[in-house]
Amino acid sequence: MLKLNDYKQWFSQNKNDLLEDYFTLLRFPSISTDPAYSKDVHACMTWLSDYLKERGFAVEVWPTSRYPVIFATHLEAGPSRPTLLLYNHYDVQPVDPLELWQSPPFEPTIRDNCVYARGASDNKGQLSYTLSALRAYMDLAKQHRLNLKLFIEGEEECGSVGTSKVLVEKKKSLSADYCLVIDSGVPHADTPAVTLGVRGMTTMEISLHNSKIDLHSGVFGGIALNPNQVLVTLLANLWENGRVAVPGFYDEVTGLSIEDWSVLDHTFDRHHCEKQFGIRAFGGEAGYSVHESNWIRPTLEINGMWGGYTGSGFKTVIPSSASAKISCRLVPKQDPDTIAKRVIEHCRRMLPKGIEMKYEIHAGGLPAYTSSKSRIVSTSKEAYKEVFGKECSLILSSASVPIVADLAAATGAEMALIGTATNEDDIHAPNEHFSLNQYHRGFLVMSRILALLSQS
Repeated sequence: MLKLNDYKQWFSQNKNDLLEDYFTLLRFPSISTDPAYSKDVHACMTWLSDYLKERGFAVEVWPTSRYPVIFATHLEAGPSRPTLLLYNHYDVQPVDPLELWQSPPFEPTIRDNCVYARGASDNKGQLSYTLSALRAYMDLAKQHRLNLKLFIEGEEECGSVGTSKVLVEKKKSLSADYCLVIDSGVPHADTPAVTLGVRGMTTMEISLHNSKIDLHSGVFGGIALNPNQVLVTLLANLWENGRVAVPGFYDEVTGLSIEDWSVLDHTFDRHHCEKQFGIRAFGGEAGYSVHESNWIRPTLEINGMWGGYTGSGFKTVIPSSASAKISCRLVPKQDPDTIAKRVIEHCRRMLPKGIEMKYEIHAGGLPAYTSSKSRIVSTSKEAYKEVFGKECSLILSSASVPIVADLAAATGAEMALIGTATNEDDIHAPNEHFSLNQYHRGFLVMSRILALLSQS
């Protein structure tokens, strides 16, 4: 069997080519949520498809209602051997606010041994080292004893609506023994961990309307009810005594068994959060620990709110409307649509007479959890331990990958979430970056997983 040093040597010999491919991938502004970048998203998809074809994969492009899925296979091992399906995505978040970037977001730049670009970590960095590990496996393995399937979507950052429908249509093609979602990370750069689950999510926008136009706050102050005032009152009443006050919000929440909870690493470094991210005030649900609040309890957050004049100087108006973006992170048994409707109905009940509320519920995703005792989890832990030189822990993720629950159902596979990204990578924020050390480690972890599953 190929050893870790074999892959280290291969990486060293091919490093320049691998990084050039990585940088090429980063230069595509594949922002899926903004229709203005549609051509760029498709161009990125085409480049990836060609890349995989050149490396011996059979490639299919599955159209969706928005952006295509790349489905690539290498099934030389045959039906008697195990099949591994790998998930990544090639779309990225918007770059706003652009003025906060220290270098152009789609021109990758190396500073302090980190690659700076939108998507450097989420998810093109992790996709890139996955492709590099597959390339090494194809080059070095004398016999390919593992069947491979790749599922690379293009709308993870905008809800995976079309992708979810494809999973149902293509269920037979997606069948696998094991599935790795390479869109997770580790608690810290030197702390290996396998993620056993992610929370679900639902998002919505509400807007409150009163007058036809913005009104002079002197002339109409005391006459017209201010939508901004109504909005902040409404939003403030979404919580009470440290808990979400929406009726029925917690009805389906069951928590984890003591056994499932006990296998997780509960370490929380408050000082690190204060120092690294500048957090001065900490929250969480009343009566629960930090990790309980972050991992196994649902949350409701205000992600944005606006109304009236917000530019330089001052403009004394009563705005005609006020708006907010709200998201909820969900745990097992909570349905995204059901929770969103409960939130909207709670807001509607609090409206003063005459205020009109419009709303839009966006696509959500179910939570997904996997067993700590599965073969893919134990194999991943072994690979992490070998690469990092220390025991690998098990964690949950407070984030959401909308497609995971549907992917698990479609593949019928044992599943785990892995990666070497860290919270310090500033994903979704200006100056997103990915350490080249973590890129190298990600390559080695993936390479060892491929080797270990091949010998099973």
